[in-house]
Amino acid sequence: MQYRSTREVVEDLKRHGRLIEVDEPLSPHLEIAEVQRRVYARGGPAVLFTRPLGTHFPMVSNLFGTLDQARFLFRSTIERVRRAIELKIDPNAFFRAPLRYAGAPWTAWTMLPKSARTGPVLSHATSLSQLPQLVSWPDDGGAFVTLPQVLSQELPSEGTRPSLQRCNLGMYRIQLSGNDYVPDQEIGLHYQLHRGIGVHHQRALQRGAPFPVTITVGGTPAMTLSAVMPLPEGLSELTFAGAMAGHRIPMIEGADHAPIYADADFAICGLVDPTSLKPEGPFGDHLGYYARQHPFPWMRVTRVSHRPGAIWPFTVVGRPPQEDTTFGALIHELTGPIIPTVLPGVREVHAVDAAGVHPLLLAVGSERYTPYAKPTRPQELLTQANAILGQGQMSLAKYLFIADGTYHPELEAHDIQPFMHWMWERLDFESGLHFQTRTTIDTLDYSGEGLNRGSKVIFAASGQPRRTLRTALPDLGSLQSNIADARLCMAGVLAIEAKLEATLDQLMTMLHAVDKTTWEGIACVVLVDDAEFTARNLNNFLWVTFTRSNPATDIRGIGERIEDKHWCCSGPIVIDARRKPHHAPPLIEDPETTLRIDALAARGGPLSKFL
Repeated sequence: MQYRSTREVVEDLKRHGRLIEVDEPLSPHLEIAEVQRRVYARGGPAVLFTRPLGTHFPMVSNLFGTLDQARFLFRSTIERVRRAIELKIDPNAFFRAPLRYAGAPWTAWTMLPKSARTGPVLSHATSLSQLPQLVSWPDDGGAFVTLPQVLSQELPSEGTRPSLQRCNLGMYRIQLSGNDYVPDQEIGLHYQLHRGIGVHHQRALQRGAPFPVTITVGGTPAMTLSAVMPLPEGLSELTFAGAMAGHRIPMIEGADHAPIYADADFAICGLVDPTSLKPEGPFGDHLGYYARQHPFPWMRVTRVSHRPGAIWPFTVVGRPPQEDTTFGALIHELTGPIIPTVLPGVREVHAVDAAGVHPLLLAVGSERYTPYAKPTRPQELLTQANAILGQGQMSLAKYLFIADGTYHPELEAHDIQPFMHWMWERLDFESGLHFQTRTTIDTLDYSGEGLNRGSKVIFAASGQPRRTLRTALPDLGSLQSNIADARLCMAGVLAIEAKLEATLDQLMTMLHAVDKTTWEGIACVVLVDDAEFTARNLNNFLWVTFTRSNPATDIRGIGERIEDKHWCCSGPIVIDARRKPHHAPPLIEDPETTLRIDALAARGGPLSKFL
């Protein structure tokens, strides 16, 4: 299905029983987001809100609510794109299996966007205040666009023309209202480290001139997917979008604006002053906490338009899993086979959604340097780990667990529990932990020393098991009087909740005082605020442990010491994952909104058949 508008997507989903329509008037301020979260949690279909308050544009969410639905959206192109990727990895595959690749679109990777003079998106003028004003969480700083397609273009050198191939398409949250933005004239652009638009911003600074940006919403879902796709440099997002959409992407070029996606439902055009910043946020983000207010670029809006019959696609982010979880799963399906060609020796890399994506990476590598020597400490694994942490957005990770999969073909980074069990069995506390300090982390991660500032640690493991992991609580002896609760999160991993507030140093003194036999079979101790919550399920453990700790300051160990500037311990390691004063607050639904939606969803209520 080659969609050209969001309405075509909605009608197709409706025909196939993959969409529900909510006719009850609901507010984009908290209420609609509350409904979307509930539908997603139940594995529901797409949701069309036909009568959102304060706007005459219908709103649709959960288009990517499940991996099955995402595959459905791209059912006519995904297999051809997958085969094109296979050929890109191994061109000789065509000669080994010509029938398999006979229909593969050889032009998919050269399917250039096409220039257009005009398009449906320019049919009607509107204003920012007439657009749906989505507020997802009670402390959000204003209304946000949550599925934007942000197009920027490098300012051309004198005597040259701008090229569509040098456009950057990304997804950076857009604040429509609030803070110091002049209503109906200014909007916020929150873009972070390792984003292509930053290159255009830098060139504009060098030129001393504003640069144009266009924000579009809707059209083919291929544009939404391409905006979040971690493509290698040199491959245009618009080209990939054309391959996934099954047609060339029409772009309206002009001297007074960045290229505009002609088939989009909405377009917001304007100029960004590269020298000026304004407060943006707060915003309930995908780590499950509020991204606080910080100065970010902003855009002076020159035009807002929409196509006939426009529908506003949106999503709601928050503590994973949410709808954006599907993006990661689909991206892995498409790009997973490329990993070994980009990172030699690495079989798989998995950014863990439950931990907020960037805080935790799991990888399967291989020790190939001196197989005859049977190395007793990580060697090539460390080379591979540093290569992973040098790749684009993966460089924002805080924790990287990398396993030697040379003799373990069954080991899969996406199968989290068995993978972690394998790591905890084999991790050598003397040589398996390697820190990088005072470096960059995700802008949305407040566990470090400041915005974008934190540390990283590599956990590298290989060989045979070093310990048999405990599956029952140990006798904590004298420590018992100082703790409120202790639970096993998984074999060999113990969550401890202290009775009283104490510094990490004080808690380490208590832990060191316990008889060392207590720690037999324990690989990791996690200090937490709520042991029962942390140990309740795997997702809670991953979220608490890896979003609330900064490796350099929060990892300690029993018998810790420094040898030749290398930190090590006799074990187990200790991770302080308690909330700290500098951490961002977690996301909590507005109680009044929750009660209103509960009432509408009660038996006989207008939402009872959906929720």
